[in-house]
Amino acid sequence: MGLTSFSGAVWLLFAASGAAALIYEIVWQQLLQLVIGSSTVSLGVLLAMFMGGMCLGSLSAPRLISSRFHPLRVFAVLELSIGACGLALVAAMPLVERFYAAWGGEGGAGLAVRALVAAACLLPPTFAMGATLPVISRWVDASADGSARLGFLYAGNVFGAVVGCLGAGFFLLRVYDMNIATYVAVAINVSVAVGAVSLTRVPGPESRLSAGALAEAAALATRPQSLAPDLNLLISIALSGFCALAAEVVWTRMLSLIFSATVYTFSIILAVFLIGLSLGSALGGAVSRRMARPQLALGWCQWLSVGAMFWSAEMLARTLPFWPVDASAGVTANFGIDLIRTLLAILPAPILWGASFSLALATVSPPSRSALRRPGNADESDPAFAVGRVYAANTIGAIGGALSASLALVSWIGTGHTEQVMMAAAALSGTVVLWPRSGAMTKAAVAGASLVTMILVAGVPPLPGLLVAYGRHAAAWVGYGDNIIYVGEGLHASIAVSRASEGVLNYHNAGKIQASSEPSDMRLQRMLGHLTTLLPQRAKSVLVIGCGAGVTAGAVSVNPDVERVTIVEIEPLVPKAAATYFSGVNHDVLRNPKVHVVVDDARHFLMTTHETFDAITSDPLDPWVKGAATLYTKELFDRARAHLNPGGVMTLFVQLYESSSDAVKSEVATFFNTFPDGLIFGNTFDGSAFDTVLVGPVAALAIDLEEIDRALVTPAFAPVSRSLGEIGMYSAHDLFANYAGRARELTGWTADAQINRDRNLRLQFLAGLSTNLHDGDRIYHEILRYRTFPDDLFVGSSTSLWGLRQAIEGARE
Repeated sequence: MGLTSFSGAVWLLFAASGAAALIYEIVWQQLLQLVIGSSTVSLGVLLAMFMGGMCLGSLSAPRLISSRFHPLRVFAVLELSIGACGLALVAAMPLVERFYAAWGGEGGAGLAVRALVAAACLLPPTFAMGATLPVISRWVDASADGSARLGFLYAGNVFGAVVGCLGAGFFLLRVYDMNIATYVAVAINVSVAVGAVSLTRVPGPESRLSAGALAEAAALATRPQSLAPDLNLLISIALSGFCALAAEVVWTRMLSLIFSATVYTFSIILAVFLIGLSLGSALGGAVSRRMARPQLALGWCQWLSVGAMFWSAEMLARTLPFWPVDASAGVTANFGIDLIRTLLAILPAPILWGASFSLALATVSPPSRSALRRPGNADESDPAFAVGRVYAANTIGAIGGALSASLALVSWIGTGHTEQVMMAAAALSGTVVLWPRSGAMTKAAVAGASLVTMILVAGVPPLPGLLVAYGRHAAAWVGYGDNIIYVGEGLHASIAVSRASEGVLNYHNAGKIQASSEPSDMRLQRMLGHLTTLLPQRAKSVLVIGCGAGVTAGAVSVNPDVERVTIVEIEPLVPKAAATYFSGVNHDVLRNPKVHVVVDDARHFLMTTHETFDAITSDPLDPWVKGAATLYTKELFDRARAHLNPGGVMTLFVQLYESSSDAVKSEVATFFNTFPDGLIFGNTFDGSAFDTVLVGPVAALAIDLEEIDRALVTPAFAPVSRSLGEIGMYSAHDLFANYAGRARELTGWTADAQINRDRNLRLQFLAGLSTNLHDGDRIYHEILRYRTFPDDLFVGSSTSLWGLRQAIEGARE
């Protein structure tokens, strides 16, 4: 095997390793979010442990693994270790979940348990991942083009990550589940290990060095040299990592508004980011081969990234949101358009960051420095030692960038100012590596670049309110910006409130209207709240999942039987906005003394609380929003049922707009799998079907129409009567005339439904393909075809039952 083909084989192995690593990253993040929650704090803990493990691996591997071992054999062992950890994590997850449910919670102790769980699960495999680059540098270092070759290998690793990202997001997890995706990654690890061991039987590059290179290496070996990276270099590459991950956080938030926050959008964004890093790494490797001082190129790459970040800020705030896209073009075509727009908007900066990393490696990797180094433990002349430090510095910066942007900067100072901080950090990165050892001309150029940077920083645009409010439809709402009365950037989401000319208030989240005072929305929100409290025998304690505009919680709170309302909302800005702008339509629920707001992920709350409830109502974001599908899983519904008292009821909002028959079937069938006596009530307005309410009783219901009517006319229930009357429902007859079916009748319709489970989150993939559909009426009539009047469900006089039957059967068409 020739040297080129040998190196190509190693490149393929490193690329395959990167593909497996990205599959694991996606799977592990989803698995652990299901356990410790998907709040910003939980995500920060996961990120810190994942990248922290890689940092520890890169720093410790050169010291713990002797250089006397063949690098490719060590690489093989690391790959097998990663695969073993992947299998162990999947197998141990039920035990991990039980441990966390018993010991997890809020406050400092809860945070410590989250960190412990994340560390136990992630540090072992990520330590091995972080060790692979320093270890492989010992093999690369033996070649005459070692520094360039290492950059190409890193580029291959990142290219493999692109394949893993797209493969997992568009195929493995969409078609199969997290277990199958893990098994595929393990199979890749095993194949890489076998391939690496096979290559050790082939003479490596150290046996192919020319006589001149051997002489040079011998001369270097007679005078041991320190390869410890310069402190300025480490600061520069750390700042580069800071900018890269902070940008990924900021740009992902903006692009998820522009394209819709589906699981496919996140895969496209990550893939483009990785494509840039891969291209840049290869470019940096090629440049380093021709440069005597690669640190100069590194410094100017950092300065160029300032301009690249300004380009992205302009594209994301002033161009892409108002770029009209034909929604009728089809899902595949729109994915392609989104990919092109993402490449255009954010690719330049990742290319420069990838090049910077390769150039930093080249700066500490003089060619042929150690071809004849005697075997022994890692020391200052070991290439793995230097590579590990550079990799660790970059990773530490990346951790800082990701955590500061997601946990602090965006919510404190906003997207635009965060981008300004990133640009200033890049300018500092370029300065620290260029200024100390540069001549007068270079320093003058740096001073000029500083002036240009100040001009660019001052010109960074803020996050457009129209984008926050209307997302991918912002172009259609140009000219309506004056209607937006509030825009807030929170830890989890950016939200807005708008007021239409006729006085209608809209609450915007995930780039769309999620709730409003429109009659159709008020009808749904009030109906959801009142069904939640009228159907249990006595609803003293109620859990509300999702605050939104607070209208559902408000409908719950006015019931005189209700003594305590717990609202769980993941984004802290939402209850504040609801209290400020929607108090007139939500019964001022956020200032009600019996209402308690918990800022947390609802899954995490249900897993860690010991409180039980008489009723639970859930009104999550659209199921196509990445992460929302976790609130529609079989396991979540089972956990909710376990927190219901005898005679309790759970209600769930299920939308029909921007959804497909397959997605709605998945939601309905999954809910009814837990609540076999479940019911459906429809929300129709002006002859159109918008959404439905699912009712899941712990035991079969018997709804006494006349008992409810008697309660509604009492003084204590006057607020409930007024609330219902405002949406055109003046009696139990009016409310229950919206009956659309029940679980036992719909078994034929749901026979082919895909149950949404924790291990597959099938709903987010189904719903993510249907954001441009408007099939609500068709789906609702599919349901109504199975409806018959339930003689054993409603109780009342023959007159009231006859009237209800006429209303229900008359609404069939």
